[in-house]
Amino acid sequence: MFIDNSVYLGLSGEERVKLELRMANRHGLITGASGTGKTVTMKVLAESFSDAGVPVFLCDVKGDVSGLCVPGEKTEGMEKRIDRFGIRDSFEYKAYPVCFWDVYGAAGHPVRATVSDMGPDILSSLLGLTEAQRGVLNIIFKIADDHGLKLIDLKDLRAMLNYVGEKRADFILKYGNITAQSLGGVLRSLLPLETQGGSLFFGEPSIDILDWIRTDADGRGFVNILDCVKLINSPTLYAAFMLFMMSELFERLPEVGDPEKPKLVFFFDEAHLLFSQMPKSLVSAIEHMVRLIRSKGLGVYFVTQSPGDLPDSVLGQLSNRVHHALRAYTPAEQKALRAAAASMRPAAPHPPWRPSRSPTGFRFFRPIKPAGYGCAP
Repeated sequence: MFIDNSVYLGLSGEERVKLELRMANRHGLITGASGTGKTVTMKVLAESFSDAGVPVFLCDVKGDVSGLCVPGEKTEGMEKRIDRFGIRDSFEYKAYPVCFWDVYGAAGHPVRATVSDMGPDILSSLLGLTEAQRGVLNIIFKIADDHGLKLIDLKDLRAMLNYVGEKRADFILKYGNITAQSLGGVLRSLLPLETQGGSLFFGEPSIDILDWIRTDADGRGFVNILDCVKLINSPTLYAAFMLFMMSELFERLPEVGDPEKPKLVFFFDEAHLLFSQMPKSLVSAIEHMVRLIRSKGLGVYFVTQSPGDLPDSVLGQLSNRVHHALRAYTPAEQKALRAAAASMRPAAPHPPWRPSRSPTGFRFFRPIKPAGYGCAP
């Protein structure tokens, strides 16, 4: 929760663990095995940012964060947690300002973007085009601009490709070589995007990205929830939305450097589903955006089960990390677990360790706290 101009995350012994608002746009990672509290951490962060006047954008993959729009229920377990974390005086059950969005237009406001708004560069990365096909797609967009034609949906793009294919002899001298093979490759690449629902995403009215950066009458940031229960099964369309969103914000927002608090914070739940089926060109485009977008005052947080689920190029940009219980049952998982532990910066010189046992008999190692050592055991 939001206390003393910082986000209160939990306890380390008796010491409170906080995230300063001025550091929140350093991007972040929330990891942990199933059932260890990743979604709860994401919701606590979203509520805290909202209380601080920072708008939030959440990708709701499992459909379990929509409850933010109503006050929580008072339960015995919740009351015990309130007392345990020492927030009795400042905690209250309350609803948050929420706006629902859905690419398919069924569970919220529809999210739309035109093909012209997407642009040839992002569309090329999204479709995984070769260099020759990228060049042809750039020519298609240039011809459309020169003739004052706006490409609204995928039908317009297909019609433009067919038109240029029929008249390509007239355009070669002005725009360069346009081969039938490259045109056919671009048309073929559109099929998976159309199958996954691209015809619903591309169209009008195009969304205004700045609609997500709003506060209510009390100064609390809006929590924008994108319904991804169905969308996550269409990784190409999910990536299209993600790239369009970040590129639009990067182009429209001014440079702010290190603000006192972020302008907007994103949470991408179940991030492994996004990166597992993504082509390398698309991963490179997302890495590029993640690197640059921080200077615009935007924070991006990925939520997944293991740090190894994300590419190293993206993982290296995530400074704020919350690791819940990480389990390793295979050699590959054990290697990923050691890498995750090595990536955490120690708060103090490491104390010596001694073997011990838990009440259930499992062996673990307990730090031996020398005199004057200030770190909690």
